[in-house]
Parts: sequence; C-alpha cells; structure tokens
Amino acid sequence: MPQRPLHHCFILAMALALSACGFHLRGAGGVSISDEWRSMYLQTNNPNSEFSREVKTRFAANGVQWQDDNKAANYSVVLGPERFNQRNLSLNSEARAAEFELTMRATFAVRKNTGEMVIESTTSSVVKQMENDPQNVVGKAEEIRILKSEMRSELAQQIMRRIAFYAAAQDA
Repeated sequence: MPQRPLHHCFILAMALALSACGFHLRGAGGVSISDEWRSMYLQTNNPNSEFSREVKTRFAANGVQWQDDNKAANYSVVLGPERFNQRNLSLNSEARAAEFELTMRATFAVRKNTGEMVIESTTSSVVKQMENDPQNVVGKAEEIRILKSEMRSELAQQIMRRIAFYAAAQDA
C-alpha cells in the first residue's frame, strides 16, 4: 500500500512539470475572434456538403454565430467547393503505386454586409502522403476516406485561422 501515494505524487509532479513548460495538446488552443466578426453568413453552392458542415462546426466552436440571412450578418464567407486530388508518388517493383499524395483544396473569400470584399478569393490546401498496399484494396479505400475527413477538418481549421488572423490585424 505505501506505493499508491508515491504513484499519485509522481503523476502530480509530472502534470505540474508539463504545465510549467507550456505544453498543451495540439488543437487545444482555440482561435479567438473579435466580437464584430462573430456574426457571419455562409454562402456556398452546397450548404449540406461535409465540408460546409465542417466549416460551420469549426467556426461555431470558436464563438461564431451563423445567420440565416446575409443582411443580418456582419460578414459573409463565400466558400467554394472542396477539390480532392490523388496522385502516385512512387511505384513498386511490380509497377504499381507504392505511395500516394492526397491534396485537398478549397477557395474562400469574405465580404462585409455592405458588399465590400474584405478578403479576396484565397485558396487553402492540405497535402498528405500515404503508403499503398495493392493486396489490401478495401483497407486502403477506408484509409483514404478517413484521411479525407481529417483533411477536410484541417482545411476548415486553416480557413478559420486565416480569417481570425485577418480580423485580429484589422482590430489592431
């Protein structure tokens, strides 16, 4: 039984050491956005796409209130469709793809409710690499589906950070 308090003290000491050095989990630091930028409208050709939903969720998690009418919002985010591309990076000895490069891109722009363009059309992209196993086609298809979901999330986060950075620069 004497080891139990020693074990708890060790865990507490490690937690204090990690917090003292400034460690935090990746993605745990939220993006702060000023109050003026918290009222937005999403303008997109496909509002029910996975990408549009991811953007809305990501922004809402950072305090943005999505409006149903662009006149009620301070800013409109004009979101283009996501574009996914897959290309071979290398071939194996049987002349089959050994590695893939996966790229996901999307364009976005931001307008004020007066119609003035605040952020011109900008392209964001995420690139990932993955190894291919020709013997496991079903498993690799599932891996690509999972990677596309992760890339979509990273793309939405990247757009959120760019708009937050611009908003912070305007407020300064």
